[in-house]
Amino acid sequence: MINRNVDRDERTVAVENASYRWGYRFVSFAVLMSVAYRSYVLKQTSWDLFAIVILGGVVTTVYQRNQRILTRRWVRLTLFSMALAAAVAVVLSLAAR
Repeated sequence: MINRNVDRDERTVAVENASYRWGYRFVSFAVLMSVAYRSYVLKQTSWDLFAIVILGGVVTTVYQRNQRILTRRWVRLTLFSMALAAAVAVVLSLAAR
């Protein structure tokens, strides 16, 4: 009988996916912090960096939609997050005047 070692199993894949998720979140928030720093401290526009964060979210959303895993709850949370972000942007814009 041949004794084979398993190199990859479901747990390995789950841990890898979780690490990718944490890495993506870290990079996204780090770039957003860079955008905020450049905007408020250096008075520079950073639309290119902001677009990278937005497009990263769009890519994952399109992939998940194509795989048909998005739910109504996801849509509601996304719309709520967009409305909340718009409200915060308006408040910050008015406060900066």
